[in-house]
Order: sequence, then structure tokens, then C-alpha cells
Amino acid sequence: MNGIVDLLYRPRGCFADNRAGVHSSSEVGGFGVFRDQAPFMRYPDARRIDVRATLRDPFGETYVRRFEQRAAIDVYALVDLSASMSFVGAADRFRVAIGLCAALAYSATRIGDRFGLLPYEDDLIDRLAVPATRSRRAALAAVERLGAETPRGSNAKGVLAAAEALGAMRKLVILISDFRWPGRLIEQAFDALALHDVAPIVLVDSVESVPPKWGVLALRDSESGRRQTLLMRPALQRRWMVAELARRQILVRLSSLRSRVPIYVEDNFDPVDLSIRLTAA
Repeated sequence: MNGIVDLLYRPRGCFADNRAGVHSSSEVGGFGVFRDQAPFMRYPDARRIDVRATLRDPFGETYVRRFEQRAAIDVYALVDLSASMSFVGAADRFRVAIGLCAALAYSATRIGDRFGLLPYEDDLIDRLAVPATRSRRAALAAVERLGAETPRGSNAKGVLAAAEALGAMRKLVILISDFRWPGRLIEQAFDALALHDVAPIVLVDSVESVPPKWGVLALRDSESGRRQTLLMRPALQRRWMVAELARRQILVRLSSLRSRVPIYVEDNFDPVDLSIRLTAA
């Protein structure tokens, strides 16, 4: 797989994990960045006694220093394979999704994190699902197998099964889709993923966002197969753009308090810009 780019990301909050890594952890110990002081009776480690804090205490309490540990995390890409993801306009939407997964797989394993892949459509696609691994070769091979598929699912309800497959341990979840889902499914998906640090990445196409003012558009619903011909004109273009804006606002509203703010990727992704937004935790 050629041309893989590196992405930077930063998880929100602290993750509990006993594997050494580069991210802030909820675990404390004797090494790392200074965190706080605690009574010796709660953390009886004579090697970490803080003499100054102990001498300052008027009640003669003995204190030890605690340090914040650094941990590795699990990064999962949940990828929508419903038929609308096969749309090709200014860019090939599914190819963009595969490029994102490859970048995440490379970047996560490069810094010692584990990368997992959970593709879904009507249900979780078990034959393509890969549990989190630190092996870069295995992670990239999983993405390559995914790239050989064609999105054809009639809906994206499998996102709920993918959320269940993540388990209860907190993970960084990159949710990749065009999010052309019913509002109820969007709400259910974010509720199901509430335990995790979720970064929704919304793939949009400039052809869909800003249609031409004039012309004939032959439209086909990717999932139902229904066809429709539209005679475009300025008034219809405005209505189209208002509907697209309203759809974005619904997604932002439904994801608020449940995940990060959705990240919109129009046509192709810029790794620098996407890294900035993924590190703005």
C-alpha cells in the first residue's frame, strides 16, 4: 500500500492501560510526570517520600510523590460500508475512507498504540473485522483487504453491533461515514459509543454540497436504487444547499455531549489539517 501518510491524534482524557505508551494515563506510579502528593498510608512507597511536604505538615503526616504514567491506547476505525459510501463525484468516497484507515493504522502502530478495524453495513462484517493489534503489517493488511470490497449495504445499522464489539474498556474510536443515516440511528450510534472517545469523520463531496445552478441531474439512490431526474435551477440549488446545511446541523446537535465535534472532510483529506483537528482534544 503506497503513499500512506502520517496522522497525529490526541485522545481526550486519561486511559487506563498497563502498556507503556505516549498518552496520559489514569494510572499513577513512581516514574513519569509529577502529578500530586498523597499520604504514605494510602500509597506506602518509601522510595517516593516527599521530605519537604512531610516536614510542612503540622499533624506529622508522611507524604509521597505520585507520578502520572504514560500508556498506549487502542485506536479503532469503524467504517461504513453502506452503498452510499460508493459514491464517486469529485472524489471516490470509499477510496478516501481506505486512505484514512491506512494512515490511522500506520500512525497508531508507529507510536506503540494498537489499531483495530470494524467495518459495518446492515450488520458488523465479521470476516473483515480485526481486533486491535500492534503489528503494523497485520493492521495494513486488514485495511488492504477492506479496500478490495465494494460498499453495497442497504443501511448502516451495523454500527450498533460494531459499538458492542468494542467492549467496555475505553478506546479512541474514529467513526468514518458519510452519515446519510436516519436521525434515530445517529442518536442510537452515539449513545452506544458513549463509553469511548469518539471522533466522527464525515466524508462529503463538493458535488453533493454545491450542485450546479443549471443543468439536468440524473440521480440514483445508492441504497434503494431509485432513480430521479432533476432540472437544476438557482431556486432548487438554494433549497438543496439549505437541506445539506440542515443535515449537518442535525448531526452536530445529535453528537453534542456524546462525542467530539464532527470533522468534515470534503473530497480528499489533508493530513496536516486533519491532524490539527484530531489533536484538538
